[in-house]
Amino acid sequence: MGPWIALAVGGLWAAGIFLLLRRSLVKAVLGLALLGYATNLLLVAAAGAARRAAPIVPPGAEALPAGAADPVPQALVLTAIVIGFGVQAFVLVLLKRLHAETGSDDLDHLEGRGP
Repeated sequence: MGPWIALAVGGLWAAGIFLLLRRSLVKAVLGLALLGYATNLLLVAAAGAARRAAPIVPPGAEALPAGAADPVPQALVLTAIVIGFGVQAFVLVLLKRLHAETGSDDLDHLEGRGP
């Protein structure tokens, strides 16, 4: 993993954790999204971002040819992206309904401690 990818992963994780520590629920959802993106980038970088041959087993062979890309991290990241978008859409709909009911997305206001 190159230093630029490591800095990008660290920056995304730092921004995600920073947003999770805010009182706004919308910022918390954005923070969770950034953490998901950072994790996906880390998985892709750990698997090797170099251009490799397609992970196709030739006829008559029982294993991938040498130098082929590993399909497991790619499948994990694609699955994580789809699930992440679904969860984010669901949570944003819940937040819209919460804001319509309470008029706020501040955690202190929702707990009855704020004005």
